[in-house]
Amino acid sequence: MNAPKELNHEEVLRVKLEVMRREHRDLDEAITAMQERGTSDALTMKRLKKRKLMLKDHIARIEDELTPDIIA
Repeated sequence: MNAPKELNHEEVLRVKLEVMRREHRDLDEAITAMQERGTSDALTMKRLKKRKLMLKDHIARIEDELTPDIIA
């Protein structure tokens, strides 16, 4: 039986990055849908936007870690 191979640190970060990007995109769509339907209450909208910003920050940190520093 083949044992699943372990992911290295970079592969784990890439998987996390894709999951976070998908969640960020989903939140964006949810926020837009709520605004279009007019069904958004202020507290829910604030929480969704805060979560979206947090994800954006995490995404930026992971992208920075995955991008090698280039010394000119």
